[in-house]
Amino acid sequence: MGSFIKDVNEIVKRTTTPTTFYNAETLTVYWETSPGIIRRILPPPLEPGPRPLVQAFVADYPRTSFCEPYREAAIFVLAQYNGQLGSYCLSMPINDDIAMGLGREIYGFPKKMANISLSKEDQRISGSVSRRDIEFFRVKAALSGKMNAGDGQQILDKYYGDGLPVFNIKYSKSADGNGFDLPPLLIGQSTSMDISVLKAAEVEVTLSDSPHDPWAELEVVKLLGGIYTVSNTILLRGSVLAKVNPVNFLPYSYLRWDWYENEGGVS
Repeated sequence: MGSFIKDVNEIVKRTTTPTTFYNAETLTVYWETSPGIIRRILPPPLEPGPRPLVQAFVADYPRTSFCEPYREAAIFVLAQYNGQLGSYCLSMPINDDIAMGLGREIYGFPKKMANISLSKEDQRISGSVSRRDIEFFRVKAALSGKMNAGDGQQILDKYYGDGLPVFNIKYSKSADGNGFDLPPLLIGQSTSMDISVLKAAEVEVTLSDSPHDPWAELEVVKLLGGIYTVSNTILLRGSVLAKVNPVNFLPYSYLRWDWYENEGGVS
């Protein structure tokens, strides 16, 4: 019989078990956007990276160490903190409530429930993400072994070749609705990947405007291409990099919520 109270030994066992994704299937696309867009959407103390790069993925996780199979997507921009490059996560749609809660509460990922598709037929893959009846991201890829841009692979090797940490800002809204309970925290977190399949892809990307999921704000100036992988991936433990000024961060703190301007509130 289940219980609201969990055994301490079982808690220790679960928290020390690596967070693992087995045979994770991921299609990641890369493009350049406008430098001004990156400057506008990055919260301090993060600063733009040396190139206005965006990466977005759609993934299928058929087996994990912590919950049922699920699908996920995300969009990141290249950023830096104290000279360290990383990928700042702007949005992470997901279709499992347990995985959503874990990612939001532990690492600060801006996760929201969504409808996500990823399908592969021979050497072609397509993926999409939609919420509230709006499909705001769609990608089609041909696993041709090359990317859209002639220098696409060179750019990826230069900025992502050694693997980058993900930057998130973890916070808790105050109970009275004004500000935060504690100072928001800049979190750095990395992954370890054992890749069994890796193929470059030529991609088509469609970004559609959504008031709740504004991926289209990151307009495609130069489409670099895509990478398809199958891997066993371990989510490594995160660490606190800095306390974040709560006043400065407030305008950036609604990544995890839908905003209804006509109703003057969020959900």
